[in-house]
Amino acid sequence: MLRHIKKNPLPVVLFTVFIDLLGYGILLPVIPQLLANPTSAFYLLPKNLTPKEGFIILGFLVAIFPFMQFISTPILGQLSDKFGRKKILWISLAGTCLSYVMFAIGIISRNIPLLFISRAFDGITGGNISVAQASLADVTKPQDRAKTFGLIGAAFGIGFIIGPYIGGKLSDPSVVSWFNAATPFWFAAILSFLNLISLAFFFPETNLNRQHGLKINWIKSIKNIIHAYLLKNLRSLFATNFLFQAGFSFYTTFGAVFLIHKFGFSQGNIGDFFAYIGLWIAITQAIITRQIAKKFNEGEVLSITLFGCALAIMSYLLTTSPWQLLFLAPFFAIFMGLSQANIVGLVSRRSDPKIQGEVLGINSSVQALAQTIPAVLSGYIAADLAYYMPLVAASSVIIVSGLVFWKFAKVSS
Repeated sequence: MLRHIKKNPLPVVLFTVFIDLLGYGILLPVIPQLLANPTSAFYLLPKNLTPKEGFIILGFLVAIFPFMQFISTPILGQLSDKFGRKKILWISLAGTCLSYVMFAIGIISRNIPLLFISRAFDGITGGNISVAQASLADVTKPQDRAKTFGLIGAAFGIGFIIGPYIGGKLSDPSVVSWFNAATPFWFAAILSFLNLISLAFFFPETNLNRQHGLKINWIKSIKNIIHAYLLKNLRSLFATNFLFQAGFSFYTTFGAVFLIHKFGFSQGNIGDFFAYIGLWIAITQAIITRQIAKKFNEGEVLSITLFGCALAIMSYLLTTSPWQLLFLAPFFAIFMGLSQANIVGLVSRRSDPKIQGEVLGINSSVQALAQTIPAVLSGYIAADLAYYMPLVAASSVIIVSGLVFWKFAKVSS
């Protein structure tokens, strides 16, 4: 059995992707309690800083990870082409494991700068998914890649469902008396360490054609953004995706803060809610997207779902009780899942097959940048206006993405 596993990188890759999203999901219910909820026992802000300044710090803490990932992911991809997937994946996973340990220590020691160092470090080494996907592409026939990458999507979804739930429960002292805000990150660090062991023993080097003479392009991420503008047939579609992801980033940065201040959600409540959304996104990816694709093309779907997603977020502001959120969340998740799947599908379909990988890499850079800028802005918006205004911004920006798509990008989808 061990021989069989050792020849197949898929189990390790799926575990890697799962851990990556699990770690992201764990953050959602915990970080707002640290910096944006003065009534929480986990609140870290010193008394000389106001809650509004906490909103701003929260925005920067969320933004630093995608920013560092924006810079480093294309570089890690090139390094894996030059030195092999296994070495780079090991370094990346080790960085993730260490970053969780640093974050837990930062919480315990009430050291906010260490939280920033931890998230930045994880962002720098956080090219796990791109390198993992490349390793599967090395050993998978082209006709089987869609099926294989579908499994990655499933691991992605499961991690996002379980992550918020675990983050909420492992940080809740009412579940177990010694649980605190650091506990979920110790748990994630242990899982990451097990992932490292599985990589060392069961993951074969899949890149058998390493480009030892490859010259690393250290500013490839910036060139990707420039290239996104220069590809005329995809320019408006990249703009649509940038605005859509930016709106989603406004939502994810301050969605939990909204739940805390409007309904008094604990970290456990927040974890349950985001796990509920994750479950509906997984259902959308596994079932609804396929059924919709049989009857409508990507352009027809996006013409509806982008606006639907914006309206679903705006409707959160009209709720007066948590049960109304439970009713609205499936609509938001379905519109969100359909939008994400169809934007990537349309980018892929409109790309020249010869540069398919390059275009998807450019799209990833666009997405990472879109997650960075709104996270910073949302902190200032909440501090200057109100805690719920980032959700207004989220809805507004996604509406603009729908208008840009409808006017410039839809054409003959």
